[in-house]
Amino acid sequence: MKRQRIQELLKESKTEQQVLVCGWVRTKRESRHCTFIELSDGSCQKTLQLVADPDCAAYAGLKQLLTGCALKAWGTLKESPAKGQSRELHLEGFEVLGLSDQSYPLQKKGHSLEFLREIAHLRPRTNTFGAVFRVRDAIAQEVHRFFRQRGFLWAHTPILTASDCEGAGELFRVSTHRDPSHAQASSAEETQSEFFGRAAHLTVSGQLEAECMAMSLGQVYTFGPTFRAENSNTSRHLAEFWMVEPEVAFADLPEIMTLAEDFIRALVAAVLKECPDELAFFEKMYRNIRISELETLASETFARISYTDAIALLKDGAKKTRFEFQPEWGADLQTEHERFLSETVFGKPVIVHDYPKDIKAFYMRLNDDMRTVAAMDVLVPGLGELIGGSQREERLGHLEARMKEMEIPTQDLQWYLDLRRFGTAPHAGFGMGFERMVMYLTGMQNIRDSILCPRTPKSIHF
Repeated sequence: MKRQRIQELLKESKTEQQVLVCGWVRTKRESRHCTFIELSDGSCQKTLQLVADPDCAAYAGLKQLLTGCALKAWGTLKESPAKGQSRELHLEGFEVLGLSDQSYPLQKKGHSLEFLREIAHLRPRTNTFGAVFRVRDAIAQEVHRFFRQRGFLWAHTPILTASDCEGAGELFRVSTHRDPSHAQASSAEETQSEFFGRAAHLTVSGQLEAECMAMSLGQVYTFGPTFRAENSNTSRHLAEFWMVEPEVAFADLPEIMTLAEDFIRALVAAVLKECPDELAFFEKMYRNIRISELETLASETFARISYTDAIALLKDGAKKTRFEFQPEWGADLQTEHERFLSETVFGKPVIVHDYPKDIKAFYMRLNDDMRTVAAMDVLVPGLGELIGGSQREERLGHLEARMKEMEIPTQDLQWYLDLRRFGTAPHAGFGMGFERMVMYLTGMQNIRDSILCPRTPKSIHF
């Protein structure tokens, strides 16, 4: 008999049929007349109830079953008279694939998210994290679907790099040397013994390499892990996280803003379609998302405002709202500012564009006012910044001047400058932190709860 998944069985239209399922015991409840087992296989938010009466040949063996056991079970699938479930399996036999003991930490009582982070290897078995990871999968699938439908190529950019895309210096050094002090070596002589003959680091972004592809193939996107050695323990930062970064040749800032809008709407629509039970669970249990608001977002146009106008609105709002950081032109927007704009001022996602050049990266295109760059951030209610992007500086002289101004060595980025020497063209792109999108659509308040094994300072368990 072919094994079937619970998701398929609960949609089955046949009234009765013989089925075989595998899964893990969530709960077992015994009464005078029968035993009820709640079985989950992770395929959906719902579980399948197994019903065993004393006439079942395997009834005596049920005594050994504890929460967490892995089972193979077979019997007759029937319509359920119980409220809240459409089908139940009347047990005829089972095989224990893996026993569990009394120390199994996931009991029927509720557990805090902080506690579950300590057992990350088991938390996907809970309702919350089963839902988080199914939503994460739906978003990931839609990322590829969205770009493929628009003719983008998926670029596999390197994880190891010799350059710092953002110029922030928060890089993980990678070395084959066992001596920890060698990781601090910086001179040419000291680094000659390195595996690559020079210092290597884990990448913070695939953008620069994606620009190479875009300037040959037109439009590409990257989707992979990135790393930042930032000693931050906030609820919004990880040391290892995934980024989605499209890059489009012959595009300007307005075009990339429109692409970012379309992208977010597509991701939201996909999750609404594919994960209705998961979203209903998050809305009921955590109350940080509203399905009705996501449905509206999936079809509405985002607001757009310049950074200068945004600062003016924030200063006006500061007369009634107490900000921890006072908004000033030339300073970066804080999360409280981003949320005020998207939640209080506009009540929907807003794109802030044309930021001061001094708070943005070296590769962003300088505007004619010589004070701002063609950069944009997409801010969403409940979270703040979700996407950051820009039109790239395609003019060689301007890019070299900007790198000199920011004291960024050009010797390691001659290949990047060559893109401006040989057939330069306008181009633009953006980056979306994948875990932040998962947070946005699940209502999780800590980014550690959006990824299987969170990597943070002093923590690399599992």
